[in-house]
Amino acid sequence: MIIDTPHLRLRPVTTADVDDLVDLDSDPAVMRYVSGGAPTPPETIAHWVVPRAIAALAAGIGAGMWMAHDRAEQFVGWFALRAPRHSAAPELELAYRLRRTAWGLGYGTDGSRALLRHAFETGPTDRVFAGTMAVNAASRRVMEKSGMRLAALHQADDPAVDGYERGEVEYEILRRQWESGELAWAPRRARHTHLIA
Repeated sequence: MIIDTPHLRLRPVTTADVDDLVDLDSDPAVMRYVSGGAPTPPETIAHWVVPRAIAALAAGIGAGMWMAHDRAEQFVGWFALRAPRHSAAPELELAYRLRRTAWGLGYGTDGSRALLRHAFETGPTDRVFAGTMAVNAASRRVMEKSGMRLAALHQADDPAVDGYERGEVEYEILRRQWESGELAWAPRRARHTHLIA
């Protein structure tokens, strides 16, 4: 399913996207709050990240990974919804990663809002959550501007990541909040409907 937003076109990831994903994860600034700046090994992306994302999309629960391209058709990053392995609840984890050149352009909020809409309109999702390091102010702003609220603070477990000592934050949005009408950016006609993709 292709998702168009005001600024982006999101399309499901394929095996042809491995090189773009490897290139994205090779930027230490992009990976600062993920791995302390270390790149993701190419074999991990090719043999675990992409196949897992393709399988998630095929499962029909609203999960998957979408490659993000700007209006000039340039790859700018990705957005994903993942079913957490530690939970059997109808919830999804929102994640995203953008090229450094795409920071500060509103793409994070734009893509995140699109996937929240997708999560609540195409599946049985009752909760979407997202996490980042407590010191990652830019990512926290994306979550807040997408209507998510701070739900928890967790101890971080990787001292190689900047801000490790301040811990990780978890934001969430619940279906009842989505359906309440309090999100000005959410389309009114879709707030109380469940669409099957």
